[in-house]
Amino acid sequence: MKRLILFLFLSIVAIPALCQKKSKAQSINPYYPDKEWIHKQPEETGVDSQKLKEAIDFAISHETKSPRNLEQNHYQTFGREPFGDAIGPMKDRGTPTGVIIKNGYIIAEWGEPLRPDMTHSVTKSFLSATVGLAFDRGLIKSISDTVYSYVAPIHLYSAIETGNKADRFGKPELLNLFDTPNNRTITWNDLLRQTSDWEGTLWGKPDWADRPSADPKEWLTRKRNAPGTVYEYNDTRVNVLALAALNVWRKPLPQVLKENIMDEINASATWRWYGYDNSWIVLDGAIVQSVSGGGHWGGGMIINAYDMARFGYLTLRNGKWKDKQLLSEQWLTWSTTPTPAQIGYGFMNYFLNPDKKYLPSAPATAFTHIGNGTNMIYVDRENDIVAVVRWIDNSSLDGFVNALLKSIK
Repeated sequence: MKRLILFLFLSIVAIPALCQKKSKAQSINPYYPDKEWIHKQPEETGVDSQKLKEAIDFAISHETKSPRNLEQNHYQTFGREPFGDAIGPMKDRGTPTGVIIKNGYIIAEWGEPLRPDMTHSVTKSFLSATVGLAFDRGLIKSISDTVYSYVAPIHLYSAIETGNKADRFGKPELLNLFDTPNNRTITWNDLLRQTSDWEGTLWGKPDWADRPSADPKEWLTRKRNAPGTVYEYNDTRVNVLALAALNVWRKPLPQVLKENIMDEINASATWRWYGYDNSWIVLDGAIVQSVSGGGHWGGGMIINAYDMARFGYLTLRNGKWKDKQLLSEQWLTWSTTPTPAQIGYGFMNYFLNPDKKYLPSAPATAFTHIGNGTNMIYVDRENDIVAVVRWIDNSSLDGFVNALLKSIK
């Protein structure tokens, strides 16, 4: 019955998304950039250049107060959690940076847009895209299917251990991600919406250790919520989705993303998607790294602002690039449909604005791909705008959007 209610909810809230008004630029043949992106003066696209400069100045003056040494920043924040040590690569960040796209053209840029930097949880949007590709190609038949039915026992890779084999007798050598009563009922939809309440430990990170409860007594004793009923932002479970998707594709997810998305949108050759030092498995006789869904413990996507803008523009255009539908309209509709347990969230990592509490100055239909730092890709179909803003203070996001939208004549 809960699954039926969820289906009906998704069906109802999806209808407005399908009926959204398109801007003039969307209703005619839109411009898509080649490898070289065309620049235009703001006034050529109906934007006041002085007010646009004020928005950019606002972003620059509201730089995050976190240190630019991201390893240091980690141990001041997430590194203080249980088992919070970094296990993936980290990179010092650059200066406040951004790119603004109007009607498909670059009308402003600042900082170091060519610099590849960690983009943290924006990585989750790239991860959900690889799951969407699997759905579009029939590798995943339904997002309502249980993930348990798709994932084989996983052979973890490690260098040859010293000592006696007998000392390890009886210890499992294969990982079963979904082999508990709760985990067997989790669907792809639950993982994509961060409502799975998956239980277990992956890559040395227990599910309860990520943003742990203030009451340590609950860490190991809390009663599990039925999948789909409670939203909880949790990177261990995001990494479970990444490993499950790797099992479905049977090849590295960065390769899947490159061949099917990034090459098609003419992204640069400088982006990289990393996992952890210990996130290696044996897959079909090859040693493969399972990537992470963010930089919570290091790793994730390291990418420049232009490539972030290209991905944001793909989602602005509903998964289409030139004459190709790279991600199905169905997948983009689901991605931007509110989660019943958290209406401000769609598929990871689409932050939605249906009640305008998230970004009061933005249209209710606007959404962002967001990550720690703060890294933001703002996507506004009503105004035909994509804005990449990097290293802005999280509390200043709406202030920037407010100033940006005031620049539109």
